[in-house]
Amino acid sequence: MWSFFSRDPSKDFNFEIGEVIVEYENKSVWTLHKGKKKGVNEEVSIFVYDIKSGSDAQLDIAKAAVKRLKTLRHPSILTYLDSLETEKVLYLVTEHIDPLTVHLEKLPLEEPQKELYVAWGIFQITRALSFLNNDGSLRHMNVNIWSVFVNTSGEWKLGGVEYVLSAQENNTFINKVTSCLEVYDPPEKNDPSKQRSITKCSSDMWGLGCLIWEVFNGPLYQQSSLRNSEKLPKQLTNLYAELVGSNPQSRPNPADIITRCRKLGGYFKNDLVDSLLFLEETQIKDKNEKNRFFSNLTPHLDNFPDNICKHKILPQLITAFEYGDAGSAVLAPMFKLGRLLDEAEYQKKIVPCVVKLFGSNDRATRSRLLQQLEHFISHLQASTVNDQIFPQIAHGFMDTNPTIREQTVKSVIHLAPKLNYNNLNVEVLRHFARLQAKDDQGGIRTNTTVCLGKIAHHLHPQIRQKVLISAFIRAMRDPFPPARNAGVLALAATQQYYLLAEVSQRILPALCHLALDPEKSVRDSVFRTIKGFLGKLEKVSEDPSLRESMEADVNTATPSLSNAAATWAGWAVTAVTAKFYRSQSDTVKSMNTFASKMMNKPGSLEQPSSSSISTTTSSVTSMTSLEHEDGSRGNESVSDYDYDHWGDNDNWGDMETGGQMASSSGSGGITGTQSDPTSPPSGSGGVKVTDGWDNEEWGSLEEEPEAELTSPSSAWSPTDITPIIPLKPEINKSAITNRKTQSTWDETEFEPIDENSSTSNQKLEEAKRKREEKKILRQKELESRRANRTVGGPMKLGAKKM
Repeated sequence: MWSFFSRDPSKDFNFEIGEVIVEYENKSVWTLHKGKKKGVNEEVSIFVYDIKSGSDAQLDIAKAAVKRLKTLRHPSILTYLDSLETEKVLYLVTEHIDPLTVHLEKLPLEEPQKELYVAWGIFQITRALSFLNNDGSLRHMNVNIWSVFVNTSGEWKLGGVEYVLSAQENNTFINKVTSCLEVYDPPEKNDPSKQRSITKCSSDMWGLGCLIWEVFNGPLYQQSSLRNSEKLPKQLTNLYAELVGSNPQSRPNPADIITRCRKLGGYFKNDLVDSLLFLEETQIKDKNEKNRFFSNLTPHLDNFPDNICKHKILPQLITAFEYGDAGSAVLAPMFKLGRLLDEAEYQKKIVPCVVKLFGSNDRATRSRLLQQLEHFISHLQASTVNDQIFPQIAHGFMDTNPTIREQTVKSVIHLAPKLNYNNLNVEVLRHFARLQAKDDQGGIRTNTTVCLGKIAHHLHPQIRQKVLISAFIRAMRDPFPPARNAGVLALAATQQYYLLAEVSQRILPALCHLALDPEKSVRDSVFRTIKGFLGKLEKVSEDPSLRESMEADVNTATPSLSNAAATWAGWAVTAVTAKFYRSQSDTVKSMNTFASKMMNKPGSLEQPSSSSISTTTSSVTSMTSLEHEDGSRGNESVSDYDYDHWGDNDNWGDMETGGQMASSSGSGGITGTQSDPTSPPSGSGGVKVTDGWDNEEWGSLEEEPEAELTSPSSAWSPTDITPIIPLKPEINKSAITNRKTQSTWDETEFEPIDENSSTSNQKLEEAKRKREEKKILRQKELESRRANRTVGGPMKLGAKKM
């Protein structure tokens, strides 16, 4: 019945002991083992002392170490977790660590990372010694490379507290039970004449000098090696000489070392030490200091070790954002460091923050989130994006701040692969159409065109056939030159999605209208694109069997060149608010630069493949030089035009010029009905688009801006999108009739012009004159109708009409 009291207490030990660290053997009274906490996947380190095989003196030293480590709490001192003593063995459990020697051997860092990291490590040990000597009135008496350990976060921790003494025992020295540690004894230990000069920190400063030497040279085996300081950094040479000086009194106090080395040009004065110290003190910093620090942190992270970034900096960034007032400035470094996490950790630590942040009403936070979207979008589940994030992002399309609108449009490029049918093909395109039509920022209209071109391969084939040509033709009518250029290049980049009938009937006529554009860069793009399309038509004319291969991607949900438009708009721009005011000469010069680059690059449009449409779009990247393109117009930055540009109308219906409002074979069977532009989306199954993509009531895009603004045809019209059955190209006569009655242009006003004829200019002028005359006649007719309505005067309330 008494067997219960003889039970082995080690069975109740809450830790599993793993393999031994062989590099640490014979360096202490302890043996060091890897370990894990039972029931939890948490790594620890376990120091084990075998009582039966050791002496009583060694046991007393081991017990003193456990007692001392229990009471010492400091960020730079080894963290005590648990301990257990039995009749056979003594266990000391600490945080998971590696001996410094092992850590330095497998350290993968290169300059300047290694230089910054080592400085941080030596700083930590110096700080720990300052705590012991000055605050704790203790002497460590065992400072060397074997008493320093490195945890998972890359922080250096001071251990080896077996020989700690009180500072009042200046003249006391303990003989080391491990013979290999005797090489670290200071010279005054065996010189009674120098013991009168011993200070509370002189012995530990000697050990610090030995540690510094070992960090750069390896373990110390004889004291005479300390005279060689060639491998030490120049910043440490003078300090090192003081630390290993023979006179104990001349060795500096650790607090003084920190003060000296933290000054400008000192060894401890670098970006890593500065950043980590700020993060440790972030709770006592004011908001302006935090914002300034976090804003400047991101570019420095590349020079910081990954383990420190992942395990020390990132957790503090998350904490600072969630519980502090760090603000949106913390987002950029937080998302940059998120790439160091595995998928499970990212979902646990970062994704909840992202979802929460997108609900913020703070514009600065929303802007930074959108700017950093590419860094975390790959970690977000499609359901999370569609249900929780996109509804919040969509508000940005209608924000009054142009920067938010622009960033929202740009974000669609990263969101598109994860958006469902309704969000991408209905909601996004509805907002795009409005922005392209009515946004007052030329940069946003241009960038909308660019964005549409880059997400074209994600769109549903039916929607793609219906929208792209109309949208890009509208962009080509924009008064802003970069917007027109974007429309031309977008057509070239998405050429694999157009039927050849559409190319001949809609695209080429629209491109020809820009052949005399006042901007040289636009003209260059136009002629290059025309040559490409004509080349395709010529190939098919010579060999009709090629038509099928060239139209292979038109009705394909996953085109063979899904990334064809991914790089065509490398000239895409940054922010609407980043204005660049350029002179006219600068604008022309930059456009000429773009034109020369484009014309010098071989493009697939000029050499269409006879075997597959793939080769005709493979060199879309030849049109990516537009980053040097256009100067600013008014207050709009050329470097802002990437995703936000389209025309001056609200829908992307049939946008052919003049009376050519025919439905192509790619959009046969789709008709539009006019409705209130403010009406909400409607339709069955989420397929109905409220933007009137093929509305026939657009009015002429060649009209003067005044006519365009006043035309009733600019209203939005919802359109039901029904399954499309390709039909033979034919003219939609009802559309033409509708256009005649509601547009300001008649079909008869467009006269054919023979460009090769010597009288072409005269005919062009005649056509313009006729249009002007008809406009004047219509205006007079409208005025007479209004006069007729008001002849009888207003009726009085309650009066009977005779």
